[in-house]
Amino acid sequence: MKKSPPTPTTISFSLLPALIACLLAAGLAGCVNPVNPLGRFDPAPKIFGAIPAPKPSENFAWGISTSSYQYENPAVKPGTPAYFSTDWDVLVAQKKAPPRGNALYSWTDFDKDLEALKKIRPTHYRFSIEWARVEPRPGVYNEEAIRGYVEMVRKLKALGIEPVVCLWHFTFPDWLYDKKQPGKSNWLHPQARERWNAYVEKIVRATAPFTNFYAPQNEPNGQITTAYLVAQWPPTMALAFGHYWKAIDASAGMFRDAAARIKAIKPSAKVVSVEALPWWERAPLDPGGLIYNTMIHGNTDHLDRIYDVCDILGINYYYSQRPGPISLLTGPYRRGTNFTMMGWRINPEGLRKEIGRVAKRYGKPMMITENGIATPNDAKREWYMRNHLAAIGRAITDGCDVRGYFAWSLADNYEWHYGFSATFGLAKMNPTTKSRDLKPSAAKFSAIMRAHPTVGSVARIAPQAAFAPLPPAR
Repeated sequence: MKKSPPTPTTISFSLLPALIACLLAAGLAGCVNPVNPLGRFDPAPKIFGAIPAPKPSENFAWGISTSSYQYENPAVKPGTPAYFSTDWDVLVAQKKAPPRGNALYSWTDFDKDLEALKKIRPTHYRFSIEWARVEPRPGVYNEEAIRGYVEMVRKLKALGIEPVVCLWHFTFPDWLYDKKQPGKSNWLHPQARERWNAYVEKIVRATAPFTNFYAPQNEPNGQITTAYLVAQWPPTMALAFGHYWKAIDASAGMFRDAAARIKAIKPSAKVVSVEALPWWERAPLDPGGLIYNTMIHGNTDHLDRIYDVCDILGINYYYSQRPGPISLLTGPYRRGTNFTMMGWRINPEGLRKEIGRVAKRYGKPMMITENGIATPNDAKREWYMRNHLAAIGRAITDGCDVRGYFAWSLADNYEWHYGFSATFGLAKMNPTTKSRDLKPSAAKFSAIMRAHPTVGSVARIAPQAAFAPLPPAR
C-alpha cells in the first residue's frame, strides 16, 4: 500500500536536529571537555593488544530487537497503585511528540510476540524493561510487573530463544523528570544513580536464572545528544554543552554500576553495550572537519568511558552520512532507491567500515545489536538486510570479531517522533486480532539464519547485486 508523505509535523520533528546540527560546528569548537577537546578526533584508548578473531565454528547469535515503550501498552489506570508514567509520556502530553496509545499491546499480549518468534526462529531476542513500570514511585516497586518480566524471559528460554535483557531504552520514570529544572532531570536528577542501582539490583536478581545477556543501556550516546543539544527528547535542552558532558559522565557511571552488579549477581553473564554508531564521512562544505569531528565524538564519548566493563560491544547501525550543511538540511526530504522513507542514506559498506573502526579502537568482540530499514516496500527490506549481512561477512573475513546480528524490529511499532509512520517491522500488527502478521522479509530472514548458523558461514553471505524492479521508494 502506497504511503502518504510525512505530515508537516513529522517533517518538523525530523528537521530540527538537522538545523541545530549545523550550529554545532561553531558551538562545539570552543567547548572543551576535561578529557576530550572537541575540535579533533581523539586517538583510541591505550589498552589492548591484537583484535581477537572468531573461530569459524563458533555459533552466531541471530536476533531481533525491540523496546518496551515502543511495544508495550500501559495496562494500568490513573489512580491505581500500579499506574506509572514516563518522561516521554510527559512529552506526548505537551504535544511535543506523537501519541503512542497502546502501541502493540506487548505487555498484555506478549504471547503474540512469542507466536511470531516461533515462526521466525531467531536464537536471541532483545527486549527492554520499563523502569517506570517496575518502580512507579521512588522506592515503591510493582512486584507483579517484575514477575511479568520474569515470565517473559522464562517463556523465551522455554522456546529455546536466549533473552537479551536491556535495562534502559530511552525512557525514565516521570518522577526523575523535573519540568521546572530540566538541568536536574533524568540522568542528572539527584536521585537517579541511587534509584538506578536499586532498580538494576532488583531486576537482575529476578531475571538472572533465565538470562545470560544484559544490556544496561540502549544508545545513551544518541539519547543524550538529542536531549541536551538538539532539544528534541526530554529534558529538551538546546546546545546545553555543560549538561551534555555531565549526562555523558552520569550515564557512564550508571552503566559501570550496572555492569558491576550484573557480574556480582551472575559472574557468567555477558554485559553488552548498545551504542548508535552511524558511519560518518567527510563533507566538502565542512571546513576543518568540525561537523565531522563532532559526529565522531557522538560515536565515542560514551563508549570510551564504558568499553572496558563490557564483554561485547553492540553496534546499532542504520545509515551513513556526509555531515555537512547541505546533507544535514536536506536529509529528511531525500527519497529514492538509496534512501529509507526517513531520508537515511543506505550504505552497507559503511557498516563494514564502522565494524573495522570499532575493532581497531576497542579490540573487543562485537554484535550488530540493531539494523533495519523503514520502508513500505518489503522487497527493499530484504535487499537491505542481505547486503548489510554481506558487509558483516566481509568484516569477519577482514578479521573482525563479530558474533551476532539483531534485526530491528519484530513488527512495525511506535517510532518516537515519527509515531507509527516509519515501518521497520518484519511483521505488522493485525488491528483486530493483535497477531503479528509476518511479511515476506521475515521468511527470508528465517531462511538466512537457518543456512548460516556459525561465524564461518556468515562470512560467506553474498550480497545482492542490485534491487529487483521496485515501485517508487519512499
